[in-house]
Amino acid sequence: MPHVEPNTWLWILAGFLAALFLGTGVLKLTRSREEIVAEGLTWAEDYTEPQLRALGWAEVLGAVGLVVPPLVGVGIVTPVAATCLTLLTAGALVVHVRRREFLPDALRTIALVVMCAALAYWRFGPHAF
Repeated sequence: MPHVEPNTWLWILAGFLAALFLGTGVLKLTRSREEIVAEGLTWAEDYTEPQLRALGWAEVLGAVGLVVPPLVGVGIVTPVAATCLTLLTAGALVVHVRRREFLPDALRTIALVVMCAALAYWRFGPHAF
């Protein structure tokens, strides 16, 4: 198996996370609270529509911050965005645990926290832009 540079894997991870957060953010920005709940995201019952919109904007901005700034020479934004998404996702984990939504919600959220934190660590440190 050929060796792949860490920078390549970090770009793949950033792209994956950006696509995921862009999708979930757009969902929160374009659907009503009732539609979101009807799609099975029952945790949204705990939030008002303006709160869901704020979460959506945070996710969209975080997604953009993961990939666009290093393309224009402002690479420090990527680990900052990854750190913010780590904190946002850790908050989502608290919501899922509080609502006793362990499988698959909390488990999936733990994976996202780990991926966001790993990206932040590697982009702040050993493989910064």
